[in-house]
Amino acid sequence: MPETGLDAATPVRSANLLLDFFDRLGEAIPAIAGHVDPVRDGDAAFSPGFLLPEPDEPLRRFLSAATVRWHRLAGYGGHRLHLMDLTGNPGTGTTKTFASLLIVARAVAYIRRYGENVTIFSPTSANKGTALRDAVLRAIEAGLVEPEQLRVVIVAPRSCQAKLRASRLSEDPELRALNPVFLYTGPEPEHVKALGAEFVERYGAEAGKRLDTRLWYSLELRNYMVADAARAFFEREALPDATARRVHAHAVSSAFGLLGYHQGRAALERAGLARPEDRPASLLVQHLGTPDMVLNLVHGDFGRENVPAYTTAADGLYHQSADPRFPRVTADPGEVLDPTFYTHRPATSPAMNELIRRYGGDGIVVSLAECVERYPLLRRLLDGTGCALPADLRELQEWSLVMALTGVMNAVDRGLVEGAGHDIVVHGSGAYARADYRPLRYFTEVEEPGDIATALYGDR
Repeated sequence: MPETGLDAATPVRSANLLLDFFDRLGEAIPAIAGHVDPVRDGDAAFSPGFLLPEPDEPLRRFLSAATVRWHRLAGYGGHRLHLMDLTGNPGTGTTKTFASLLIVARAVAYIRRYGENVTIFSPTSANKGTALRDAVLRAIEAGLVEPEQLRVVIVAPRSCQAKLRASRLSEDPELRALNPVFLYTGPEPEHVKALGAEFVERYGAEAGKRLDTRLWYSLELRNYMVADAARAFFEREALPDATARRVHAHAVSSAFGLLGYHQGRAALERAGLARPEDRPASLLVQHLGTPDMVLNLVHGDFGRENVPAYTTAADGLYHQSADPRFPRVTADPGEVLDPTFYTHRPATSPAMNELIRRYGGDGIVVSLAECVERYPLLRRLLDGTGCALPADLRELQEWSLVMALTGVMNAVDRGLVEGAGHDIVVHGSGAYARADYRPLRYFTEVEEPGDIATALYGDR
């Protein structure tokens, strides 16, 4: 059970994750991104580079949505719980705000420097696409670009349609035509990544010519790690005392956020502002639909034969007790708790495994049944924060924070968090409900890359 803690309604610290650490981010970019210049010629995929605009008043208005708050929550199992709330932008409700704002800011800098239009193209399970669309709209409304100069095209699986949001970008006919949303109707949601990559390879050059734009395929790890590095900069101000062992917990599909956080920690260590021996451990939290990072961490491969065997009981549910890293109870051993987490065999697993090997940590998989059991407790825990949960859990559309907190409590109860008196930092990556947004009404269904080409410029 939770222990008495500070009032979660009052954040210990708040900041703008991008503006308050703008200079430090700029200093960290070369080490994180490697090649920072634009890629404009030859056969290589286009990139606008990593130059950021000067932080003048229009850019500050644009970046004003990059809010972050730190809450001290009630303790649990002898540990102190902290919430890094990354959901403060009402236009997205998720941590994808920060990377998307930087992606768009880089596109703006390129447009100003070279006078060329840019179209951001990305597959998404939902949240990355929502955040990119929000960032493009914010850039237009802040006067950083004209609508024809900067566009965004996303393709999402139909299974995630309910998560996609309406905004002026979809409701205004002109903006809707410039910034279409495609829904992939195939059977495997994750195939949107292959679909998007194939579209860029086969039709990207022609699309750029027809639309008079540079087509930027933005789904690349370093595009996200730069912004996520600022989480470590903020943590240093919000929780500077590093004497207690620290664990960072995050619901993950590919762990972009945690990898970015560790890049930020490395930057602080290079600057002499943090010690490598104090680097926090990492707790990966996943669901049964895609437990791939946990499987790879523990067993060295992605084979589902390492998922423990479940047996049915009189209650009609499936049970197991052989592996503490997997749910004790579930309605379905293959259940998809949240379709946002759809990545199988993530290429990021080796890097995350190495960080956990070096600095400590573990992984755990949670079920809907476990989240439902914890839900009343989590509602009380989060009451008064920016991540307050709806009374009716059926209204919840984004389960990542509930997954993360459930995973933390299960890990503590099962001895996966060794020792006592730790600071456990939960990355609040999303907890939005149906009432928090209007569903997207306008989209085009596609089955293969040529359908996207036809919709964008009329023929193949």
